[in-house]
Amino acid sequence: MIVAISVALYQQVSAEKNIYIMIIAIAVFMYGMMQLSAKTPSKNQEKEEQDAE
Repeated sequence: MIVAISVALYQQVSAEKNIYIMIIAIAVFMYGMMQLSAKTPSKNQEKEEQDAE
């Protein structure tokens, strides 16, 4: 994700902006965020378990 952010920032500052590299960098970043949020437990997880009982 850090590499994707770095590439996106570099492309943003450069004189020649390549839209395809920006799209790929954003897609990699979003995929990384999705994987990270899947590992984070929900705040409501305890409430859901209690409601199931």
